[in-house]
Amino acid sequence: MAKNLKAVCFGEILYDVFPDMERIGGAPLNVASRLASMGVETEMISKVGNDERGNLLLEYLQNHKIKTDNIEKDEQHPTGMVKVNLSEGGSATYEITHPVAWDKIEVSEGMIKSVQQSDAFIFGSLVCRDEVSRKALFTLIPKAKYRVLDFNLRPPHYTADLLLELMQHAEFIKFNDDELFEIADMMGSKYNSLEQNLLFMAVKTKAKTICVTKGSHGAVLMHHKKMYYNSGYKIKVKDTVGAGDSFLGTLLAKLLQEVEPQTALDHACAVGALVAGQEGANPEISAETIKSFIDPY
Repeated sequence: MAKNLKAVCFGEILYDVFPDMERIGGAPLNVASRLASMGVETEMISKVGNDERGNLLLEYLQNHKIKTDNIEKDEQHPTGMVKVNLSEGGSATYEITHPVAWDKIEVSEGMIKSVQQSDAFIFGSLVCRDEVSRKALFTLIPKAKYRVLDFNLRPPHYTADLLLELMQHAEFIKFNDDELFEIADMMGSKYNSLEQNLLFMAVKTKAKTICVTKGSHGAVLMHHKKMYYNSGYKIKVKDTVGAGDSFLGTLLAKLLQEVEPQTALDHACAVGALVAGQEGANPEISAETIKSFIDPY
């Protein structure tokens, strides 16, 4: 197993505001939290406001062993907030305040050095909604050895041109099934099946690894021209916030640690299900819990 792996996550860190509470979140932060819990040395690049929420976010990250040296403080914009609405089945919709601190990330020499020294640089599409953070991301992307793109399509914060450009820079792309169909359609796919569209995206991009999550029905992974499948795990859903992020953090950690891809996928699907079965995006889940969930015997 590889040792001393380093990952850098770039993008939004914020508060998810539910009807009855606030919770720390943001897709890159959720991925970072799960990577760190899996033994990967993890850092966040982002920006918070000079306010109480910003201070609490920094404290949270430090307590979860996530480096915060390259998280800036913004005097003009507040820490990010997202209003989360949950359906009866636990599925989430989002109202994302703009502009906020994470929209205004500016590149520093420290950020460039961290990205150059990382084994994986993880970024999403939402952070590109503001030209300041978008410019920072596209400055850092060429510095990375291994680029991981995690789509998080939140209308109206993306364009087809942006998504296509991001994909051309990624070695690893993660979609959910809705995102795959939407983006493949943008690129001219006439296919109707998930697997055909996954292979279509592989041809259209340079990605050697593409993963598509299917909610409660598991996920499909294409890794170095081989296909792997998991059909999902039974769980009573509390809320789906962060489940896909924990899935990605787990899958990426396992693949970086050179775990066999099928085992990596099974672990990632199990962690995603366990997160959906609890409240909040980043519950603590032990290795023993994952193991017994996958194979209770």
